[in-house]
Amino acid sequence: MSTLVAPVAPRTTPSGPTLRAGARVVVLRHRRALWIAGALALVWIGTLVGFTLWADHVGDAFAADPCTAQSADHACNERLREFSDSMHLFSTVLKNAGLALTVLPALVAAFVAGPMIAREFESGTYKLSWTQSVSPARWLLAELAVPAALLVAGVSVLSAVFAWARAQAGEEYPVGQFEHTAFGAMGTAPVAYALLGLALGALAGLLTRRTVPAMSAAVLATAAVGVTLNRVRSGLWPLSTQTSTGTSYVPQVPDDAWISETGRITGDGTRLPFGTCWEAGPEVDRCLAGHGVTGYYIDYHPVSHFWPLQLVETGILLVLAAAAVALAFRVLRRRHG
Repeated sequence: MSTLVAPVAPRTTPSGPTLRAGARVVVLRHRRALWIAGALALVWIGTLVGFTLWADHVGDAFAADPCTAQSADHACNERLREFSDSMHLFSTVLKNAGLALTVLPALVAAFVAGPMIAREFESGTYKLSWTQSVSPARWLLAELAVPAALLVAGVSVLSAVFAWARAQAGEEYPVGQFEHTAFGAMGTAPVAYALLGLALGALAGLLTRRTVPAMSAAVLATAAVGVTLNRVRSGLWPLSTQTSTGTSYVPQVPDDAWISETGRITGDGTRLPFGTCWEAGPEVDRCLAGHGVTGYYIDYHPVSHFWPLQLVETGILLVLAAAAVALAFRVLRRRHG
């Protein structure tokens, strides 16, 4: 009598380490840098939150004080000066915090280009990863996925904290949302800039394969994009325009608007520079009449244009980041298959 035994299904083994395993290796290899970055982020948050709460307390205390700017009492003048100095300090801290977020993408680009990518090729340690059944493409994917996830989460938190702190700033020393240190630290743009720095850093590291040149190239490329977009930002969304009639009345726009251009306008709508006829001196009215000037114009962005400008700039940055990542993978395939 024979016994039929069902065949045992062959046990399949994964062809190589998973992306999760690769990501774990990246985290372990750069854990010291991650701890330092996390500590700096906490210091940044703690400093900004602390100064914001302190400024709120100073503002509430001054609001309850009977002293005003018209008070002649010496003690009142001292309290006014202390309040002014305190608010100016808070405004300075807020602007510096925004500046730190603005330069963060360049720091990301430098770290990814040098310690993460180029140093691997410079020291030859990339060969160890690739001999452990990890394809070059999967290796690069893990190198990009870990910092990308951390940047999206971390920068989103930093941006939200900055937006909250800016909203607490008083009207005496406001930090306008269109200022370059504020615009680049709020909304969706900070995350997009950070991802662009990541992508450009990876591309620079793969192209140069040397730590210092890669870091330099990545920082310069990231800075070039930031400077360029800062210069053309006002043209990313249609401007609003206010005009006035007469040569002595300049049209008014909201205090929190971003003025892009101001000038004189003629009867047929021709625009002239604001300084037209300044050199005419006492004959300025006759000069303006000779040019046919009938009034002034102001091109500006109201507060309602903040999010359209943010989203357009974010879209541009993400397209550039995607192009840099695609080019990085192409460079990797051409050199290593």
